[in-house]
Amino acid sequence: MITPISSLWWLALPTLLLPIWWHRKKRVQVKAEPLASARFLPRTEPRQMRVWRWADVILLILRCLLLACAIAWLADPVFPWRGNTVVVAQGTDAGWVEREVKAAGFADAARLPLPASEALAWVRTHEREFEPGARLLVLGDIPMPAARPQFRHPLELRTLSKPAARSDVRVAVVGDRAPEWRRMFAALDGPLHVVVEPAPNAKTELIVWDAATTPPAALRAPLWWVTNEAAFPELAKAHTVDGIRYLEGARGRVWTSNAWPPANPAAARRLLETWRALHYAPVPYTAPATKFAPSTAPAASYASGALRDILMMALVALFALERLLTHARRR
Repeated sequence: MITPISSLWWLALPTLLLPIWWHRKKRVQVKAEPLASARFLPRTEPRQMRVWRWADVILLILRCLLLACAIAWLADPVFPWRGNTVVVAQGTDAGWVEREVKAAGFADAARLPLPASEALAWVRTHEREFEPGARLLVLGDIPMPAARPQFRHPLELRTLSKPAARSDVRVAVVGDRAPEWRRMFAALDGPLHVVVEPAPNAKTELIVWDAATTPPAALRAPLWWVTNEAAFPELAKAHTVDGIRYLEGARGRVWTSNAWPPANPAAARRLLETWRALHYAPVPYTAPATKFAPSTAPAASYASGALRDILMMALVALFALERLLTHARRR
């Protein structure tokens, strides 16, 4: 089984011999005691001798434990404690989940609710927490990942697409062709629903400026759709994408298109789809149901284990005890 690079810190365990060697090499000079007469005693040179006291033994044990805890903290050990697990995307239909769990043979498995966009990535980074023989089942509207993921445990993905949430876009049309703009926005299909308002306000997301005059300097909106470039001189430096020219300005993002007015409903839908794709985030595609065989490929990153917090507290406690005992020993 492939382990993270941090596990290589276990190779530093032989350094525990250093405190033992240091304590064995320490010597204490024999104290000289004055005598009334040393005339008849043979002359001897001062010597050093090993003196072990109870404080030395305890200090040696503390220093060895401190070094061992530091190595264990760097190695980031994880005790595999998770068995068969069902990862359920939050908001998934409960009835469908129960049917799929029973059909896959995971009736006794633990349940783990996670956001749909984070489910596969979470499993990949936390795989060290699963027992070697554990199996995983992921259920819900899981977005299609950019690349096929690899897991060290057998994993089955069963997906259920759910309709995208409806969202309203508030639009204000300024000009004489408001009915034509309303008909064009009505051709927009999907969860994005356009609400045309009579005048711009604080909640307006798009202002359609279909007038020859320049808008007031104080008027602001996240997006402007203009038909007369003369009213917006800054469009002379605009970028062009799929027939739409746009520029970030002081009023907001300004757009214009040569495809206005559209010749037919199909042209109107193409124009609106281009505008929506460039201004709003794409709707994620639901991943197909599939089974992932175990792989030996290491993950790009691993989540830190729960033991790391315990080891850090042990390090602080051992360091404090070692300093106190060292100070008491010198007195």
